[in-house]
Order: sequence, then C-alpha cells, then structure tokens
Amino acid sequence: MKPLSSVLRSITLTFGLALTQISLPAGPAEAAMVKQSNSGICHDEDSAWYGRTKNFTAYGSMSECMGSGRAYKGYSGATQAMSKPPAPQGQRTGVSTAYDRDLYDHWIDEDGDCQNARHELLQELSTGRVTLSSSGCTVVQGRWIDPYTNQIFTRARDMDIDHMVPLAWAHAHGADKWDHETRRRFANDPVNLFAVEASANRSKGAKGPLEWLPPNAGFHCEYVTRFHRIVLTYKLQYSDYERQQIDAMRVQLCE
Repeated sequence: MKPLSSVLRSITLTFGLALTQISLPAGPAEAAMVKQSNSGICHDEDSAWYGRTKNFTAYGSMSECMGSGRAYKGYSGATQAMSKPPAPQGQRTGVSTAYDRDLYDHWIDEDGDCQNARHELLQELSTGRVTLSSSGCTVVQGRWIDPYTNQIFTRARDMDIDHMVPLAWAHAHGADKWDHETRRRFANDPVNLFAVEASANRSKGAKGPLEWLPPNAGFHCEYVTRFHRIVLTYKLQYSDYERQQIDAMRVQLCE
C-alpha cells in the first residue's frame, strides 16, 4: 500500500495536468478609447490625428463622443452615427407626402425679364463685372467668392446656387405640410441661396449641419448660425436630438 503522501502527490499532479488541458474562453477584446480633443473633435484609431491628440476627454465609442462633439473629417461612420442618435425624443417619424423637387417651384423668373432666380442671384453676388449671354438671359462670367471653399471663381458654369437649408431636408422637417406658395417662396428666397463651387454643393447633397460642414472652417460658425436662423424663420422642426446638437455646435464653433 502506498503512503498517503505519495497518493496525495499523485492526485495533485493529475489534477494540475487536467487544468492545463482546459481551454478557457478568451474575454472580449477591449475596444480602444475614442479621444475628444479640446476643440470637440472625436478621433478613433483610424483618425490620422489619434496619436497626436494628447489632451483629450476619453469616450467608449464614436457615437458616445459625438453626443457632445463631432467626427473628424473623413470618418466613414459619420452618416451611420448620425442616423442612430442616442434615445431621441419627439423625432418626426414620417412625412405627409414623399419628397419631389418639382413640389418646390424653384428658379422662377419673378419679374419676367428672362433671367431666372439663379442668374439674378449670380449677378447680385458677383464682386466684379458681369458678362451676360447674347440673349441677356444668362450670366456667363463674373467674380464670385465661394464661402464654402473660400475660393474665387470667374466662370458661371463652375458655380451652383445652393439652398443652405436643402429642399429635401426642409421637406422632412415640416415643409411637407406647406402650401404651394410657401414652398415657392422658400425655394427662391435669397436668404437661403448661396453661389458656391459646384463640387462642394454636390458633396453636401441634402445633408444638414450634423452630417456636413463646408470645407472652409472659417465659415462654420456663420453656416450653422444662418442654417438655424432659416429653420426658425420658416418654422421647420428639429427633433429634440437635432436641436441639442445644433445648439452645442453653435457654442463650439462660435466661441
């Protein structure tokens, strides 16, 4: 018969060997923190500025960070993050009619002089001598300072007339219930129209300020302030989340 100490040693060795053969499930990988810089810009690991951002507030995710800040330029998840805000209240769930650009009677010739709203605005905004076509109905050349890019253009064909508050955005925020005359007035209101580089306007599309800001950072404060003023003038409706974010942006960009 083996001594008790020998038996216990054998049991211990066997139990230890069994433990080494048990494969314990790995815990979930810890997500890298998101850094919000002092200027309110959120950076994840994919941001070129992530390693260079030394003074920051840490967040667990981009969506959490963007609750009080905004994504860095080029962030691929910006649209998805904006489409899933944290617990919005009072958000519009639908519109009474589907958006159709033809519902907004734009580029009208109000005074019957053969120049529509686009070309009259190009003349008004030009800071230099304007050249018209042989018919006198269209603007060919001028001098325009694009606030979105802070560049100067001289050919009318390089310019778009942008609705700062896009027609489709307005339609989804209350304009779907407007009468024809209000839509017509909004679509041609010079307060909401800007002569800008065509490519900048098309990159914006129908986005609001939470999804898109002009490349010219020096115009961000004025852009958001004017956008907000037009929304109030025409009694368009933010969701509670949008209103909170717009207010935060105005503080951040205009301080």
